[in-house]
Order: sequence, then structure tokens, then C-alpha cells
Amino acid sequence: MIEGDRIIKINIEEEMKSAYIDYSMSVIVSRALPDVRDGMKPVHRRVLFGMNELGIASNKPYKKSARIVGEVLGKYHPHGDSSVYYAMVRMAQPWSMRYPLVDGQGNFGSVDGDSPAAMRYTEARLHRMAEEALLDIDKDTVDFQLNFDDSLKEPTVLPTRIPLLLVNGASGIAVGMATNMAPHNLVDTVDAIIAYIEDNEISIDSLVDIIKAPDFPTGGYIYGYQGVRDSYETGRGRVIMRAKTDIETDSHGREKIIVSEIPYLVNKAELIIKIADLVNDKKIEGISNVNDESDRDGMRIVIDLKRDAIANVVLNHLYKYTPMQTSFGVNNIALVKGRPELLNLKGLISNFVEHRHDVVTRRTRYELDQAEKRAHILEGLIIASDNIDEVIRIIRAAQTPDEARENLIARFELTEIQARAIVEMRLRQLTGLEQDKLRAEYESLMKEIQRLKDILEHLHLRMEIIKNELIEIKTKYNEGRRTEIVYSSEEFNPEDFYADDEMIITISHLGYIKRTPLTEFRTQNRGGVGSKGSSTRDEDFIEHIYPASMHNTLMFFTKKGRCFWLKVYEIPEGNKSSKGRAIQNLLNIDPDDTVKAFMKVKRLGEDVDFTNSHYIVMGTKKGVIKKSLLAEYSRPRQNGVIALTVKEDDELISARLTNGSNEVLLATRSGRAIRFNESIVRTIGRTGQGVRGITLASDKDEVVGMVCVKNMEEDILVVSEKGFGKRSKIEDYRVTNRGGKGVKTMRITDKTGDLIAIKSVTDEHDLMIINRSGITLRLSVADMRTTGRATQGVRLINLDKKQDAIASVTRVMAEQLEEELLEGEGLDFTDQTENQSPENSDN
Repeated sequence: MIEGDRIIKINIEEEMKSAYIDYSMSVIVSRALPDVRDGMKPVHRRVLFGMNELGIASNKPYKKSARIVGEVLGKYHPHGDSSVYYAMVRMAQPWSMRYPLVDGQGNFGSVDGDSPAAMRYTEARLHRMAEEALLDIDKDTVDFQLNFDDSLKEPTVLPTRIPLLLVNGASGIAVGMATNMAPHNLVDTVDAIIAYIEDNEISIDSLVDIIKAPDFPTGGYIYGYQGVRDSYETGRGRVIMRAKTDIETDSHGREKIIVSEIPYLVNKAELIIKIADLVNDKKIEGISNVNDESDRDGMRIVIDLKRDAIANVVLNHLYKYTPMQTSFGVNNIALVKGRPELLNLKGLISNFVEHRHDVVTRRTRYELDQAEKRAHILEGLIIASDNIDEVIRIIRAAQTPDEARENLIARFELTEIQARAIVEMRLRQLTGLEQDKLRAEYESLMKEIQRLKDILEHLHLRMEIIKNELIEIKTKYNEGRRTEIVYSSEEFNPEDFYADDEMIITISHLGYIKRTPLTEFRTQNRGGVGSKGSSTRDEDFIEHIYPASMHNTLMFFTKKGRCFWLKVYEIPEGNKSSKGRAIQNLLNIDPDDTVKAFMKVKRLGEDVDFTNSHYIVMGTKKGVIKKSLLAEYSRPRQNGVIALTVKEDDELISARLTNGSNEVLLATRSGRAIRFNESIVRTIGRTGQGVRGITLASDKDEVVGMVCVKNMEEDILVVSEKGFGKRSKIEDYRVTNRGGKGVKTMRITDKTGDLIAIKSVTDEHDLMIINRSGITLRLSVADMRTTGRATQGVRLINLDKKQDAIASVTRVMAEQLEEELLEGEGLDFTDQTENQSPENSDN
């Protein structure tokens, strides 16, 4: 070690902590977080102060932005020019600031995310609002500090009359913390501050009644109120914002969604691209075109809908998948006396009032000091005017001004300041009129001094001044709210907009659904052979027909075990011959998920006795069965809920609505079936996995179907993949405990192939059989005789090709009954139970 050197050993952990804390506090205080008093970060404060020093007020000509940036960089803010310029640009953008502080001329960007022009092309000057923030800055109202090179002074805070932190909000990311504060309406904010001044003990609830909610520059809706209330009470909350939309109909009868306002900070161009991408990827159905027709009169995004699309359904998908609905995470962290602090609404208001009180007090002291100085000079001038001849003689006799001042001080006992003022007095002030003016000014000044002293002595006078100045600001910048509030979005009931009309719901085998008014069937002229109820694809057919009213609920269960809801009025309306819409496009189902079961419930959640006495029984292909109370599903959610926790190698195959005493049958691919009463299956919560219903013969075996039978007159029909079927009495299946291996339901051979379906049937049913080759056949169940349980069964169809096999079997109503139902004859719209009418078929 070289002599004279000193090596100081330090703990690296402590040094790193200290250095990091110093760095983070520097970022927090000097860069990223706003001051609670004026709502400004240092760069914004320096830009406004620099523009004020340049004298570019709102009534003066614009100056080049480069000139302003150079002034701020060279004197106050030694950082990159882009940081200063973009800070100034943002203060000039009406879609970024609720009340802009800079009046810009030129290209200052757009709501589409376009960049502003270079600073050499744009010009700017102070906005009237900024002048209110800078008013009285020359009256010792705020502290000044030395700039970066100690050559000039800059303000540590602005003496703003406007609560800028509340009306314009702020955002910033520091080290270890961030802030995100929402903008508000000036009128509401001023009213809330005045209410606080009049009663410092006012509750946050009372303040919330006045200030209501944030008011974003781009308008739109605040959807739901809980997040707003949380942010006001705690300083943190999640405010949901939605675009403002209207639905129009063109001359051709097609609907359009018109977007006139978008959520705060959403890029309009990116929003349109996002919608177009979702349409191209078929994640949103029903949109034919998106066009931006915005102009100088305002924003207008036109979303053209396809003829069969339902505007409300498309709109809900747009809210879900695009930034047409987004959230503003409120995090009210600001610097209070140089330290970051999380503030609620009352804290923000009280700190601003405290700042204004400090400004008014300092301004009053300054004005009192200036008034007293002027009064002191006036006292000397009045003495001189009373003794003008002698004063002139003393001044004329003196050899120098200093000698004249000394002689005046000695003669009239004046101060140095008074004597200087007398010596520098102009000859015109010797006239009688000017002497009267001196006395009038002195008397007025003495009254002003007394008024200023009273203000300094009485708190209520200072508060009255703050109130009056706020009222003046409110009157000058009075502007209504832009963002509308949907107070009770959680309780909004769309049923109020739909009459409870009777409908026919048809669901096809390939998953197309529609609703048709019952009146359309009843009023048609039908012939002796009935009428065609729906046209489907060649390989498709009507699988389910439900009579329902507009306020009924349809429940959908997917193979992944999720449950979704659709109100009947949310189902697309179609005429008798239309195909309908794919269920996948109406629900928020994962792309790799499919609907496996449906059921209709009259008024889910309203009839408590019904929902607490009925159950949903579900079965999976691995033999799991689960029974849950219907009441567990009485709170619909847009994204669905977990109805059954399905293991990775399993999937739901069926779900039925039961009364708690149905007979349950599960059939496996290996030709075995088990029968037990559902009462022996314990009720499990909605997210549970269920219990074992049947033990499978091997790892390759699986359950092919489940039936729940209430009417013991129904028969059990099983079908194998090689075209064999067997109709047996339900009594042939003895009742056992759940979880067993079951009994033989069909003798499975190479000739019959594996079992593929089990259905409960009567003579009033038909079977729709689809082969793997795509051929669809319809067979009447009435033509099938009843046989014993353990037999091979009879051949239902002849397969033309050896490799061909049955793909699926579906139970539908007999053709004659189907026609009657589609005509609306004999339908029961009040029945809620699961197996009392022929429209409730297996799934």
C-alpha cells in the first residue's frame, strides 16, 4: 500500500442499500411524482415558469417551441430536449389534459397516436389556465431555490389558484412506487373544496356526493361506481371506463354501432386495428366492416353489423375483447412535504387548501409590506409638501444630493428612504392638485393596511378569500361534465327492455341456435303436411325444440366443465327458415371447448323454492358423476363459472336438470350400464370434482352417455357403432349402488362394435343417426320392439362400407309431434321441471 493512501472498509450490503435509497428518493422527488400542492412534476413546473419568464402570455404572440425548450433547458432543466418538449406537448393536448395548460399552434399529435411535429415547426404560448397557476408568483408567495448551476432561481412550487392535481390528474413511475391520478371536473372540484373549507370535519361520503366521479377529457362512461368510491376512500381503486356508443339502423335495415367517445388514454387507431384483427381471426362474429369517419366535428367510428347480428351481443364482445372497455387504476401517491404519501379525496383537498392558505398569507404579508413602505414614503412627501418653501431652500443650498438628503433628515427628522424620495420628487408634484392626490392616496393606503392586518389576524377572512377566488375560477371556466356515470351497472336489468313474449328456441345438431316468435308459427297458412320449421345444412338437423318466454334462461355446459347462461332475449331472432347463429359465437367459450348440454329454466334465481329443490346432475366420460343444487348456478357471469372440475384426461358428456329422485343410468363403450337413484349421490359444491358413478372395464373404456329418468314408462335404448340397437324396459336394469361395474346392456361383439349411445325413449321419439361417412338417417322409435337386456339387439341400419360406422345418435321428437310443436300447438310456457314435456331431450 502506498503511504498516504487510505482504504476504508465498508459493508457492501449497507452501501448498496444507501445508494439505492438515495437514487430512488432522487427519482421520486425530482422527477416522477407530482407535488400535492400544485399537481406538478419538476419538468412541467419549469416549462410553465420558463414560458412565463419569456413573457408569452395567453394574449401575446406565439413563440417557437424550440425557443421555449431552449430557455427551459439552458436555465432550469439540464436533461434531454425531448423530455421537455414532450412534457410541453402533453400539456397542450386536449385529449390528454382535462384542462390544457399550454396553447399550442401546429401539429401537436392526435388521439390516433400520431407524433407531434418537430419543435422547430410548432409554436406555443401559455393557456389562460396556466396564468391562473402562475398568478402572484412575484409576490413572495412560494419559495425559490437555486437552479442546477446556482446562477438563477426557480420556484419549488407554483402558487396555483386551481387544484391542478385533482382537475388534471397525474401519472408517473418512480422507483418502487408509481402514481396514477384521475382528472376531475373543475366545477365539481371547486364545490367540494368550498364544502371542505366550510366544514373541515366533512365526511368523505359528503365530498363524494359533490365531486361524484372522475371526468375524463375523452368523455365516455364510467361503468360501475364501487371502484370510484374505493379510490376516494382509500386512494386506490379501479375505475371501469367504457366507450360511448349508439346503435343506428340504415335505410336497408342493417344496424350500425356508432362510437362517439372512447375511454381515456385509448389510442383510436389502435382500437380500430384491434377490432379488425378480432373480426379477421373470427373471435368476434357479426361485424362486416369498421370505418373511421371522425372529422373536425368530433369522433365517429362506424361498425357495420351483418344482417343476422344482434347489436347488444356484438357490443358486449367489443367491450370484452377490445379497449372499448378498459380500467383506470387509481393510485393517489403524491409528494407531501417532500415525502411520497397515499392520499384519499379528503387528503388531496386538505393539502390544496393548506397550500392556498399559505399562498394567501404570504401574499398578504408581501402586500402589507409594500403598502407600509409606500405609506412611509407618502408620509415624507406630505411633510415636504407642507413645508415646500423650506425644502426647496435646503435642496438649493446643498452642493450634492447626499448633502441635501442629510440636511432634510436633520431638519424634519426624516428617514433615509423618505429623504431620497423628496430629493427625487418632480416639480409637477408641487402643484396643489398633486398635493391633494398625495393625501388621498395616503388615506386609502392606511385603510388597505388595516384591511391586510385584519386578514393576517383572522383565519376566517383568509378562508373567505380562498373561497371567493375559487368561485371566480369556477365562474370563469365553467364547463359541464364530459364523462357520464352509470351508477348502478351491477343492478342494471335488461329484462326491463324486453316484453316477456313467447318464443320457440331451436338448436341444431351442429350447434346453431335461434329464437322465433311463436306468433310467426301460429299465423302462417299451413297445409295438411305441416310446415318446414327451419332450414339447416344438409348434414345438420334440429335436435332440440324448447318453448320459452323472453325472460327465461338457457344454461349451457361445456366439455371442460364450465357453465354459461343466455337469456332468451340474447339469442338471435330468426324466421322459420333461417339457420340461426353458432352457440360458440354467443358465449365466451375457449376455442378448444364445446357445448355438450343445454337446459331451460324459467326464472333462475327468482324462485328460491325451485332452485333449492332441484339439482344439476353431470356425468363425465371417465365415469365421474356429480350432483349440485341448481341454486349454486343462480348468479350468472359473463365469462361463465366452473360447474365441474374436470381432470386433464376427462371431459363432461352430459348434464341434466333433476328433482332429486330421478333414476340415473350410465353406459360404457364396453357394453355395460349401471342404474342407481340419484338420491344416493351426495350434493357437492359447484367447483367440486364429483364422485365415482361407474367403474370402467379398462383404461381404454369410457362412458358414452348418461340418462336421468323420472317417468318410469320410458324405455332405455342403446346403439352400437356397427348399426345395432336394442330397446329394453328400464326395469331390466336392476338398481345397484353407484361406483360398481354395472350390468351387461348389450352383448358386444366384433359384429356389433362398441357401444356409442344410450337414450331414454318413448314411441313419441325418433332417432337421428349420423354415419362417419356423413349420411343422416331418421328412424321411428315406435318401429323398434322391446327386447331383453343382454341380447345383441337388432340391426337398425345397414352400413354400405366396412370401414363406415355410426358417428352419433340423437333423440328427437317424432316428425308429426315436431311439426305440431313448431306450429306452437300444445306448448307449456310455465313448466319448469325437467322431464314433463317432450321438448326436453337428451344431450
